[in-house]
Amino acid sequence: MLGDFMPILVLVCLAALICGVMVVGSYVLGPKKVTPYKSSPYECGVMPLGTATERFPIKFYLVAILFVLFDIEVVFLWSWLTIFKDAPTDFQVFSGVDVAVYLGLWIVGYLYIIKIGALDWDEATSLAPEKLEASATVAVPAQASNQEALA
Repeated sequence: MLGDFMPILVLVCLAALICGVMVVGSYVLGPKKVTPYKSSPYECGVMPLGTATERFPIKFYLVAILFVLFDIEVVFLWSWLTIFKDAPTDFQVFSGVDVAVYLGLWIVGYLYIIKIGALDWDEATSLAPEKLEASATVAVPAQASNQEALA
C-alpha cells in the first residue's frame, strides 16, 4: 500500500527540499545593507502617489473575482466535452440538460453584471480627485514625448 504512494511522497519531499534551498539561499546570498532606496515602495517605475492607508477602488477585486467565476467554466466544459462525444445516450441527455441549465445560469449572471455596470472602468467615479489630477499631469508629457518619437 505504501509502495503505491512512494513516487508521490518522493515528489513532495523533493519539492519541499527545492523550496527550502531557494528560501535559505536567497537569505544567505541576498544583500544585507538596508538603504532608503531599497526600502522604498516600487510601483511600476513610478513614484507612488498617496499613502498606503488610502482607500483602493474595489473594482480591481471585483473584476478579479468575476474573472475567476466566469472563466472557470472552461475547466468544467472542457472535461465534460472530452467524455461527452463517446458517452452513452442516457448520459448525453442527462448531462446535456445539466450543462444547459449551468450555461443558462452563467448567461443570466453575465447579463446581470453587465446591467449593474460591474465591468465599467470609469476612473472619474472610482479614483480620488487628486489622483485624477496627478495622473492627468503625468500622462500628458508622456504622450507628447511619444508623439515626438514617432515623428
